[in-house]
Amino acid sequence: MTIKTLARALLVAAMAIGNGALAADAPKFEVEAAWPKMPEKWKFGDVSSIAIDAQDNVWVLHRPRTLQGDQAKLAAPAIMIFDSAGHYLRSWGGPAGADKGFEWPEREHGIHIDYKGFVWVGGNNCPARALPGLKPVGDDQLIKFTQDGKFVMQIGKATQSKGNADTLNLQQPADVWVHRKTNELFVADGYGNHRVAVFDADTGKFKRMWGAFGNKPLDNFACPPPSLKAVPDGPGPDQFSIVHAIRVAEDGTVYVADRENRRVQMFTSEGKFLKQYIRHNAPFARNVALSHDPEQRYLYVGGGIDIVILDRKTLELVDVIGGGGLRGGGHQIATDSKGNIYVAQTNRGMQKLVYKGMAPVTNK
Repeated sequence: MTIKTLARALLVAAMAIGNGALAADAPKFEVEAAWPKMPEKWKFGDVSSIAIDAQDNVWVLHRPRTLQGDQAKLAAPAIMIFDSAGHYLRSWGGPAGADKGFEWPEREHGIHIDYKGFVWVGGNNCPARALPGLKPVGDDQLIKFTQDGKFVMQIGKATQSKGNADTLNLQQPADVWVHRKTNELFVADGYGNHRVAVFDADTGKFKRMWGAFGNKPLDNFACPPPSLKAVPDGPGPDQFSIVHAIRVAEDGTVYVADRENRRVQMFTSEGKFLKQYIRHNAPFARNVALSHDPEQRYLYVGGGIDIVILDRKTLELVDVIGGGGLRGGGHQIATDSKGNIYVAQTNRGMQKLVYKGMAPVTNK
């Protein structure tokens, strides 16, 4: 082990030990029952991701093709839009054919509404994964639409990824976020690749990439990488496993959920590693979301059965959201301007956690 590597490991270990700051108060939430109000003529498949627009409308991305048999006839369009009270507004999305100029993902995974109102959709289908009803196609692309479903741009092409060094294609991108101050698209790329990739959000031009700890991302052609039953003590591997979610704070700080390595890593917008929070003894870092107060004080991170609240700047533990009808830490999560959290639970549907204000820490 080099002196540089040893120093980094000691620093990260010290930060992990210090992830237990005392906090008097924390955000509190309550599950809202029977949310949303789904039209009777339709059914959700696996609910994969949620995005919030400028009007606090909730955009739900699900997987219609996970419905089988007679249920398949009731499959709703891939994108369902509700107001914050859960009333259905409209819907669109799904395979449209090559004549439309884009390749809809074979297995829907992530949705994001950027600050200009554009809709970004990605998928995580792996050609080697034999899931019922899916073609052996690699979701190596991201698609950009207007909010009425008009195609704007596609980055990458299906089944064309050349690996982590490829600057034209992605490989099963899990999540994206557009940073308004630089108009850059940050991609959690993802299931096939093991990197953060950054593009110009208007042109799709590649700008930069990085891996865990800011390292050069390396190829590992397991599709997807294996799930870990446990994570050894220490800072964890030098490479990302499944880069599952990403958020960029208003100050440009980047937060990456490295799901299978059970850690959240924090970077500058240029990819310099700052610190991490790791949970060795339980599933963790399935998703990330930022609180909507002006300082964005909190980072919400989904685990197996709960959602952890971290101080955004220090990555110190503040509190844990659990129980009270919460079905788990979710697959992807999102927050609205009122502080509510929306949780996509895949085959368990979705939930709204209503923000109830600040109260003494109870679950830390």
